[in-house]
Amino acid sequence: MVQRLDARKVAMQVIEVAAGIIAHEGRYLIARRKAGSHLGGLWEFPGGKRETGETLEECLHRELWEELNVRISAPTPFQVVRHEYPEKVVELHFFCCRIATGVAIAVDCAELRWVYAHEMASFEFPPADQSIIEALQQGTV
Repeated sequence: MVQRLDARKVAMQVIEVAAGIIAHEGRYLIARRKAGSHLGGLWEFPGGKRETGETLEECLHRELWEELNVRISAPTPFQVVRHEYPEKVVELHFFCCRIATGVAIAVDCAELRWVYAHEMASFEFPPADQSIIEALQQGTV
């Protein structure tokens, strides 16, 4: 049997994203995406797209500064999740980290919340984040 490749998916560029699993006193920081953006209104672990020439760690530091106005501790790699949406392919690099300086404010997102892992089921997240939520709920982070 000959398997045909979907030419559209073959041509799709993989978008690399760095995301922070930011913990403080047993809770995790989640951000709500702005309406009108890709996956607008859904909750996520804050972060963003890697720019040309920067490492994933540099990306995470930059994105959390731009989005939340915080500086973080050295991020520790946790898990990589590749997810195919109909319009794009994303490769999410999740890092565990803590806020080193600053207080998180919603600079470039609609809203922020500090939540316990068991509360995450009450929030709507993108499909790509589900394995991370399960890991948090099972205490494997």
